[in-house]
Amino acid sequence: MKRVLSILFACFIALGAHAQLTPFEQSKDKNYTATYAEVISYYKALNKLYPQQMKMINYGTTDVGKPLTLIVLSRDKVFDPAQIKKLDKRVLLINNGIHPGEPEGIDASMMLTRDLLKSNQLPKDVVLCFIALYNIDGNLNRGQSRVSQNGPVAYGFRGNYRNLDLNRDFIKADSRNALAFTQILTAWQPEIFLDNHTSDGADYQYVMTLIETQKDKQNPILADYTAKTLTPYLYSHMKKSGYEMIPYGAGEEGLPDSGIVSFLETPRFATGFTAQHNIISYITETHMLKPFDKRVYATYDFMQHLITINQRDAKLIGQLKKQADAAVTQQKTFALKWEVDKDKVDTITFKGYEAGYKTSEVSGLKRLYYDRNKPYTKTIKYYNTYKATATADKPVAYVIPQAWGKVIDLFKLNGVKLQQLAHDTTLNLQMYYFGDIKTPAKPFEGHYLHSSVQLNPVDMPVKFYAGDYVVYTNQAINRYIVETLEPQGVDSFFSWNFFDSVLGEKEYFSDYVFEDIAATLLKKDPALKKKLDDAKTKDPQLAGSAAAQLNFVYRNSPYFEKTYMRYPVGRLLTNTKLDLN
Repeated sequence: MKRVLSILFACFIALGAHAQLTPFEQSKDKNYTATYAEVISYYKALNKLYPQQMKMINYGTTDVGKPLTLIVLSRDKVFDPAQIKKLDKRVLLINNGIHPGEPEGIDASMMLTRDLLKSNQLPKDVVLCFIALYNIDGNLNRGQSRVSQNGPVAYGFRGNYRNLDLNRDFIKADSRNALAFTQILTAWQPEIFLDNHTSDGADYQYVMTLIETQKDKQNPILADYTAKTLTPYLYSHMKKSGYEMIPYGAGEEGLPDSGIVSFLETPRFATGFTAQHNIISYITETHMLKPFDKRVYATYDFMQHLITINQRDAKLIGQLKKQADAAVTQQKTFALKWEVDKDKVDTITFKGYEAGYKTSEVSGLKRLYYDRNKPYTKTIKYYNTYKATATADKPVAYVIPQAWGKVIDLFKLNGVKLQQLAHDTTLNLQMYYFGDIKTPAKPFEGHYLHSSVQLNPVDMPVKFYAGDYVVYTNQAINRYIVETLEPQGVDSFFSWNFFDSVLGEKEYFSDYVFEDIAATLLKKDPALKKKLDDAKTKDPQLAGSAAAQLNFVYRNSPYFEKTYMRYPVGRLLTNTKLDLN
């Protein structure tokens, strides 16, 4: 009987060990990525084995109706974010499957969580948070849509259920996925963030390339640490692991040996958004043409190295985050747009494949190919300096009418401190009037993005109402506040069409009635008469059009609506005492 029980127990252990293997590991040739159902089932089974140090927490719902699942690993069995901060522990947040056709992080994270738990190797001073699968919608739409990719055998679609690219959605937050992500970000307040991806483009020898928050856009305190310590550590240890990396971007502007331009992740992207929260951020980009198993294992190793240095420098990283938050609280001027500085160029060693041209079997014309039988190592240009092309000085506070509900909801979700006017109040502040604006003919991610926004600031009294919101710019989240509310910003709320209704004129006049009123205005206001005469002298078309002259008088009269083309968010420039709730 003892022998039978022993055999049964051994079988149970063997089955348990096999059950801990991921679908990727169990698959033939390791060319398979887990489905959403398999991901959740796997983590539930793992959670039963390690209920003390692992917790699955669901946040909100995604656009496809499924909750966003966060896997939390805590060595001290503490899963309350506020308590974790009191214990002075760091939080590392890792996102997977934002593009489900780029699934390496999904499978690598499943293996890594198991290995850390099984070997009892959870870091002492770092709590690990893994978003199991971000774009659940796209993962359910399974097939082979990335036609140029080398495996796995099937994978998800880039767009979500609303056909949104979720890595262009963070600042505008059209998807419920983005709302759930922001809830996680605000609740857990990570010091470091990683988003796992796969790149396409040119062929070269590297399994993985890396995007880090662009140094000239990152908070200087954090940029100094990442440039001198964290990023070099990741590069050197990945090389020791057999997965030498270079910065992402080779071949983005021609053949790879033409140089690399460092990627600029504006706030629409995950890492551009987290940078607004003063979070050190990275994106891994494994190469689509390398075997899927190598891409998964490279992602696994990168995450392991990131965890290791996070633990090693846990105290320092915490101190730097606090210093960065304090600096941003006091910061006066904020960059809103950037462009690469081609006058400043570094060099980098690049390992590629010789490019050539041959006759296409499809068109009969010349086509590009890379010859893997002809590897090379060259020194190429690396453009890693950006300059700000638009800036804004923060006001003492912004005043936001409560009518703009999505802005208010997003500010609350992002942890912005808001106060409300206790009663109707007329404030003397600075308002922007829009001049020229460029808007494309076709939408991008469901929006007609404005660009080249010209502003005319006007100091004027404006009436606000009880319940309207005041946002003081003495907060660690100032970058998010200023970059979203300054209309000229590349990813401002105005750029994403949040305020487009102010661009429409609501009132007009009946010409035959206004004729007499206009005549009276010109008689009583010599300055207006001179302004019209000067305009007619400069513009023959105006001089020859009665309707145009009538319209000119109307637009320069007290009857013309003051809110037309006026940005509704006010800039309070003086520290005025307000009656606030």
